[in-house]
Amino acid sequence: MVPLRDRTASAELAPGLLEACRAGDREAFRVLYDVYKDRVYSIALYFFQGDQTSAADITQQVFLKLITTIPQFKGDSAFSTWLYRLVVNACQDATRRRKHTLAGTVEDLTVPGSQEEDLVRTQVSRSIQDAIASLPPKLRMAVLLRYFDDLSYEQMAEALHCSMGTVASRLSRGHRMLAERLQSLRGRR
Repeated sequence: MVPLRDRTASAELAPGLLEACRAGDREAFRVLYDVYKDRVYSIALYFFQGDQTSAADITQQVFLKLITTIPQFKGDSAFSTWLYRLVVNACQDATRRRKHTLAGTVEDLTVPGSQEEDLVRTQVSRSIQDAIASLPPKLRMAVLLRYFDDLSYEQMAEALHCSMGTVASRLSRGHRMLAERLQSLRGRR
């Protein structure tokens, strides 16, 4: 049984947590889930342009897969990097299964202001989400891992199964494409 104090700690900092999960300890798995569920959901949510249903489905798939594959984790890398690889694979698999682009909505989390300001914020937010969603999946995932989960290039390379040079190239291409697509926003603010 994993002590409650470990619930808020990173899974890498709770030494016996992964071993307890491998041994089938449900409480340990619940702690692991509590630590990572928001990160997994957040990446999926942005990957699928705010589609909460898709993000929830991906989160569920990732943790169901994790239950069966955690014994395969060798510890050669950080657990979080290995988990992000599962998220990347799940998002890419879901994208392959879909023939059309998803269009979703995201709640606007802006500070209340005038109706005009709120409208502008909403439009800018949607434009940014649309621009990110329109990136090819490999570029989109690189942007999401870097800016929404703050992974290093090394962690990204491991999670994406590519070199750090490829990560840099994908981010550079993603930045260029985003800049082109968001150029019209400069006049709005």
